Amino acid sequence: MTARIQKGKLAIAKELYDFIENEALPGSGLDSETYWKNFEQVVVDLSPKNKALLAKRDDIQAKIDEWHRNNKFELEAYKAFLKEIGYLLPEVEDFQITTENVDEEIALLAGPQLVVPVRNARYCLNAANARWGSLYDALYGFDVISEEGGAEKGKGYNPVRGAKVIAFAKNFLNETFPLATGSHVDVTKYAIDAKKLVVTLKDGSTTTLAKEAQFVGFNGEEANPSEIVLLNNGLHVIVEIDANSPIGQTDAAGVKDLVLEAAVTTIQDLEDSIAAVDAEEKVEAYRNWLGLMRGTLEESIEKNGKTITRKLNKDRTHKNLIGGETTLHGRSLMLLRNVGHLMTNPAILVDGEEIYEGIMDALVTPLLTVADIRDENENKNSRKGSMYIVKPKMHGPEEVAFAVELFERAEQALGLPAKTLKIGIMDEERRTSVNLKNCIAQAKDRTIFINTGFMDRTGDEIHTFMEAGPFVRKGEVKAQKWFPAYENRNVMVGLQTGLRGKAQIGKGMWPKPDMLLDMYNTKIEHPEAGASCAWVPSPSGAVIHAIHYHQCNVSARQQELLKTEALSLDDLLTPPLATDTNWSDEEKTKELENNCQGILGYVVRWVDLGVGCSKVPDINNVGLMEDRATLRISSQHVANWLRHGIVTKEQVEEVLKRMAKIVDEQNANDPEYTPMAPNFDGYAFQAASDLIFKGGEQPSGYTEPLLHAARLKLKGYTGD
Repeated sequence: MTARIQKGKLAIAKELYDFIENEALPGSGLDSETYWKNFEQVVVDLSPKNKALLAKRDDIQAKIDEWHRNNKFELEAYKAFLKEIGYLLPEVEDFQITTENVDEEIALLAGPQLVVPVRNARYCLNAANARWGSLYDALYGFDVISEEGGAEKGKGYNPVRGAKVIAFAKNFLNETFPLATGSHVDVTKYAIDAKKLVVTLKDGSTTTLAKEAQFVGFNGEEANPSEIVLLNNGLHVIVEIDANSPIGQTDAAGVKDLVLEAAVTTIQDLEDSIAAVDAEEKVEAYRNWLGLMRGTLEESIEKNGKTITRKLNKDRTHKNLIGGETTLHGRSLMLLRNVGHLMTNPAILVDGEEIYEGIMDALVTPLLTVADIRDENENKNSRKGSMYIVKPKMHGPEEVAFAVELFERAEQALGLPAKTLKIGIMDEERRTSVNLKNCIAQAKDRTIFINTGFMDRTGDEIHTFMEAGPFVRKGEVKAQKWFPAYENRNVMVGLQTGLRGKAQIGKGMWPKPDMLLDMYNTKIEHPEAGASCAWVPSPSGAVIHAIHYHQCNVSARQQELLKTEALSLDDLLTPPLATDTNWSDEEKTKELENNCQGILGYVVRWVDLGVGCSKVPDINNVGLMEDRATLRISSQHVANWLRHGIVTKEQVEEVLKRMAKIVDEQNANDPEYTPMAPNFDGYAFQAASDLIFKGGEQPSGYTEPLLHAARLKLKGYTGD
């Protein structure tokens, strides 16, 4: 039985109550009785609305399923049906968002965005500190630089590889900060004279930057600077100079590194990338966010036999060109992704029932942010007194309106100024995509972010059309006409509603954290599509992706896009159904193996170890970043093929057991891992099976209900 503290109708798990009382409330200016009384009132008032919105989701999906069972897909008839049931709404009149008090990282700067599980303090700190990153380190440690020609990484420093890194970096300087004459490769000295950067070349001549305004500051002495600060497209690059350092000794100008402004923003995540099924796990996440917002979070780790304490980086300063000092923010601006409207959590009960977790997050997380909102911390996050909450998995404008009402009530309950809580709208559910303008209109004075989340959006696409017919193979889904329409219309609606210069327009995650060369070669498509941020899986990934924002001026690109037409709504509404299902047995088996191995590899770590996001080896042993969104696609895809007889239950069961053995082998060196084979009777294997065989009946195809139930069983929770 969970020990609980009763406050009015609220039965609060003692772990959560003690955390709020002893850690969150002190220093907040709020007293306990008022906080819990207001908390109770919001829960009582808004829970019925939350429940009704979820019932509407189920009702709409039931009508869609019935229509597809009785009708062959034909676009015009389908559109008429969607309008009839209130799924496709009349578009609101033109408007511009009016959000105020938005930090420049969100409103004005374009750059990489990290997403990290807030339950992991080390990842939290690494991400917050990823505002600045070494280009030399990111290149040396990953595959952007080839290992051919004796350039292997190895255990010690390889000067051949180092030379390749430096050549890449000098080329970056030439492309981004070209000299008026000559090349950065031939520089023997950087110095400052009369507020200008003076560059000496190996032939003895001097030059300066082709665009002199790109030089904005320095550190050290003018004749021998230790840092040169450059600026392009709003992002800084710092040339570090130390001729006595091991790397600087090898460079004619003494350059030892280029430090790039990289992860301009970070989403600290309470949702898809964590497993938090009860008060114990929620408190771990809440405590880390509290530490980030107070600037006090620290984490000690063992590295090479030494204890290293990680903490938040301080701001950077440099000498500017008017005789003073300029301060640059030392940390990534942090947003917090709360959970969506669906799930409940046993951390708090009312009349014996779990409260909605989204309501709980909205009443707890702003309390944890009070020090930052009120400018009472040393390591500031927002300098505008705002809190940025990313709200996922909302279906249509009514659900956005509910989130806005919830934020208003949270502000009132906590005594915060109106509109302190800003909203990031995840465009990852189909009913939001087709009504995106209406969704933004519901939060036009709070919106600071929209994005495309391909993974969850695909899961919802499959579930919505579960009865319409079999889908194309998973790898072909992006090649269907709905996908470019989805990506394009998100940007275009965002621009047309005034997000440029006020809010972020984002794109999704790069899923292969070890394959940054592929990312470097392809991810420039995101800024070129008009996105002011795009998700990366690591600080090193952020440094490499930052190069793309020097290559593409996103603000100018957005100006160009405003002159174009958005892709067709008809394309967006056209499902990626297979026109030819004559796949061979081998093709079907490979599809099942790929999906089932990914499902099992993720679920076993989620359920057994509470790991919500990790690098999971796929069937070819390529490490992929997996979270619940990727799981939603794979499980819904197999469920769809089962529903339409492409594969049989027996085939799926056989592949699941065979893949479980492979996943066991892939995790054989993990002492905490519990094998699924040979009995296949653990909670994790059963959850993975249920995600497929019960996939059609899961709400919107979400994985959370089954995952939460399995982990709670594993932890011995029986309900109380």
